[in-house]
Amino acid sequence: MPKEARPSTGEQAKRHAFAQLRQAILHGEMAPAQRLVENELAEQFGVTRASIRAALIDLEAQGLVERIRNRGSRVRVVTVEEAVAITECRMVLEGLCAAKAATLASDEQLAELTELGTAMTKAVADGEPVTYSELNQELHTKVREFSGQQTAVDLLERLNAQLVRHRFQLALRPGRPQHSLNEHLAMIETIRARDPQAAEKAVRAHLASVIEALRD
Repeated sequence: MPKEARPSTGEQAKRHAFAQLRQAILHGEMAPAQRLVENELAEQFGVTRASIRAALIDLEAQGLVERIRNRGSRVRVVTVEEAVAITECRMVLEGLCAAKAATLASDEQLAELTELGTAMTKAVADGEPVTYSELNQELHTKVREFSGQQTAVDLLERLNAQLVRHRFQLALRPGRPQHSLNEHLAMIETIRARDPQAAEKAVRAHLASVIEALRD
């Protein structure tokens, strides 16, 4: 949005600041523990300090920002222990979504999952871990979308946002994409087979493997 057309105050300004800050954190442009100085951010995004403060409060509610009394705000550091706990919650919610998707997904949607599996296999064969990581996230997103379970989707969006740093580190770990590929292909096959119990089991097995990798 051009600076001259961007609202500097009010709800629109807060939403603009929130969206820009959230994107920067999720894309790794703002590192864990980095200080978030209201004056600097207000100038950067062309909004008031009040808009930045309101955006930081909302980001704190999402678990992305930590506001420290008398010291301001910073990007929240998610420990390995917290990442494991979050992934344990994901096991339940993503297992539910996979089971629902196995029941509700259309033939066209199942074809989309098959295409993703093919692309993931190629990314691993070509030694492209970043591409594989992006496809991995797209697969999980599609499964959630196809489940029709909006409450679970909303909860997972918040949980997954907190795992960005750990997810990226795992994606770049030597051998990890090759290890997880078969787990993802099993997810796809059980959903395509319209077997909700097997789909839930496949997702839980995959995320149990993620927990093991986080603890290594």
